[in-house]
Amino acid sequence: MADSDKTRTTASERWYEQRTFAALPREAAARFGDREALVFGDERFTHVELAASIDEAARGFMALGVERGQHVALWLNNRTEWLVASWALARIGAVQVLINTRLRTRDVSYVLNQSDATMLVTHDVSGPVDYLGMVREVMTLPDSGTEVHDAGFPCLRRVVIVGAEAPGTSNWQDLRAASAQVDEAALEARARAVQTTDPVFIMYTSGTTGRPKGAVHTHQLIRNVEERGFRMAMTTNDTILNYLPLFHAFGYSEGALMSMLMGSRQVLTEIFDPDECLDLIERERVTVMHGFEAHMKGLTEAQERRSRNLASLRTGIFAAGMLSAVPVARRGARVLAPLKAISGFGMTEVWLGAALCSIDDDETHRTETSGYPALGYEVRIVDAETGLPCAPYEPGELQVRGYSLMRGYYKKPDETAAAYTDDGWFKTGDTAHWCEDGYMRFMGRYKDMLKIGGENVDPTEVEELLLERDEVHQVAVVGLPDERLSEVAVAYVQATPGTNLTEATVIGFCRGQVASFKVPRHVVFVDEFPMTASGKIRKVDLREQAKRDLLAGPAVQ
Repeated sequence: MADSDKTRTTASERWYEQRTFAALPREAAARFGDREALVFGDERFTHVELAASIDEAARGFMALGVERGQHVALWLNNRTEWLVASWALARIGAVQVLINTRLRTRDVSYVLNQSDATMLVTHDVSGPVDYLGMVREVMTLPDSGTEVHDAGFPCLRRVVIVGAEAPGTSNWQDLRAASAQVDEAALEARARAVQTTDPVFIMYTSGTTGRPKGAVHTHQLIRNVEERGFRMAMTTNDTILNYLPLFHAFGYSEGALMSMLMGSRQVLTEIFDPDECLDLIERERVTVMHGFEAHMKGLTEAQERRSRNLASLRTGIFAAGMLSAVPVARRGARVLAPLKAISGFGMTEVWLGAALCSIDDDETHRTETSGYPALGYEVRIVDAETGLPCAPYEPGELQVRGYSLMRGYYKKPDETAAAYTDDGWFKTGDTAHWCEDGYMRFMGRYKDMLKIGGENVDPTEVEELLLERDEVHQVAVVGLPDERLSEVAVAYVQATPGTNLTEATVIGFCRGQVASFKVPRHVVFVDEFPMTASGKIRKVDLREQAKRDLLAGPAVQ
């Protein structure tokens, strides 16, 4: 490398060492000005207008007492306030705790406690879901005033509601009004104090212990997303359709972050509705969209039912590589043309695009592999028992190393240590193999993790919940292939003698306690389980039994 190249590289490193989420809204306003930044329903914002809304909310959070480094939980569906709150908290050096909106009382109570959240921002009611009702179910809100004092949540001091005013809470409009109490100089001082290595958010993901684990990420993700933006040839001329949930790494990274960094317009929807999405592609001239196999399938079928003009579509990341996804990806390539979808591999802990195809790759690579290692990542596939590298086409555990990896699981040092090898490689728990040309292919979970509609689901969490019931003697939850969601959960239950359990009863134990996608689709009662010599349930046998007995059978609705 020439000396001049070394100088440029060093300068580039220094540049990224200084960049934080706190500066990005103002930076985008300066770079992209009056270009449209966000479309949500009837709401439209330029980059300048969005930055102004973010600053107003940032001053409001400061006025309500949010300090640098404090944790603020966002339990919101996709909407403008989600984006504004997220960036506002980043501006003032607070740490966002991103909560899946499909979680229910049991999960949310645990996350709020474990994350040390000092504030919760949520809905009153959104669609059919009474979020405020669930908040009141798990904690006591004050009869007067807005300061929370519940012994079960020692860190939590305030609940902010996006929606109608409610006793014992603050309202989003109150937060906006409070912004007048903090001047611009105070906000700028807070923003300047933010460091690249500071935590910026905690994103909860199910793990092998059965309890959600909070992956801590820092501002260093800016480089990861921007490098992927260049790899995908993202520009200010792109319009990103973002129907993915913002609390999920995929939607957060490829919608919220990518738009802010590259100046691309983001068209946000509250939920994924294939017909609405296709209408938006045609009307807003969408060029980029992302998703999982289920999204590709839904969009393809909706386009076949009623054709729209999709000529503006350019590219997007759709998780592929697994055998079940290949027919869906190839069909989508025909029906959603000229979309050139690319595949890749990522997860909350290692972030997006640890491996990624190129938009110039042929269809076989884009639909049948998971790409090749991206900038900033080292990827290896090893025998999980011996640690030895696997030969091409030999399946092994996928392991990743690089600057974009999480700092660790919040307040879980043992789980964090167990997730890494002695030489610093993150053990994904997934199976993959190398192809001879250096591309890799994701094959599925190395462990027993389920993948339901793009969400990682740890079966032991549901097992633990069901085992709390006296009527359940033993239970094992496994995955069953599903055409729409990739997998659904099946609960094999051994009932306590003398009880009268039914499938509906077991389903009822789960509903309202865990996220809807974790609730078993089927319940099968057994007298005994297939066991290993060491006394463990042989889940591999149960998975095969489920395929034989249930694939053609009716499902619980």
